[in-house]
Amino acid sequence: EVQLVESGGGLVQAGGSLRLSCAASGFAFDDYAIGWFRQAPGKEREGVSCISTSAGILYYADSVKGRFTVSSDNAKNSVYLQMNSVKPEDTAVYYCAAGPDCVPYWWGQGTQVNVSS
Repeated sequence: EVQLVESGGGLVQAGGSLRLSCAASGFAFDDYAIGWFRQAPGKEREGVSCISTSAGILYYADSVKGRFTVSSDNAKNSVYLQMNSVKPEDTAVYYCAAGPDCVPYWWGQGTQVNVSS
């Protein structure tokens, strides 16, 4: 059974930092990209970042470039999203998803991030 479990969400003040984790199981971790997506209230889900060390993929949305850093620990089947200099507009439910070339096949349940101004 494929599982993607996010953790690390919470409440943070604007300008602060937060680190999200995504623990994956049930599939060949090295063969798939892991992406971070987010959905704010009343908005569509959007891609934030994506990584695949085997495929040489590293992607950031323009809105988070220079502030967020994605990393992968293949030994732990985990991907992390380091969020620095967060802004109120980063408030959303953050999801990790696995799939080829950053096209999501499987989704996690999401973790809430709230940034206060």
